[in-house]
Amino acid sequence: MKWITRERARVDRIACPWLISRFIDKEPTFMFVPADQVRKVAEREGAIAYDIPGVELGHHGAHCSFDAFLEKYALADPALRTLALIVRGADTDARQLTPESAGLYALATGFQAMAADDHDNMAKQFPAYDALYAYCRVNLAPGRAS
Repeated sequence: MKWITRERARVDRIACPWLISRFIDKEPTFMFVPADQVRKVAEREGAIAYDIPGVELGHHGAHCSFDAFLEKYALADPALRTLALIVRGADTDARQLTPESAGLYALATGFQAMAADDHDNMAKQFPAYDALYAYCRVNLAPGRAS
């Protein structure tokens, strides 16, 4: 499938492609375009728009696009639900939502600054999301001391 969002991705617009490629679509194509072109290019390319106003896979209330993906695709994995809180805090003004949220925001901002483009940004950040997901899984493991 083709997926499209605004260019200059940072938190949610990198977390969502990570989620898509790991749990939803094994051969995704990601497109990043200027905000005012997302809908037009999505229609022309038959792509699914995400993380723009007024779409199903976007922000709704306090929830961010990552949350919308979990709901639409019925991803009930507790570690993904925990990761969603981290992403939501980093992607919104609720940086205090989890202890990790402010750090994820800082990392995402740094990766965005050093990436050549949005595809390079994804390549750089996906290992960080793999690590965060593993961290969430470990912290939810039975018998894990807090």
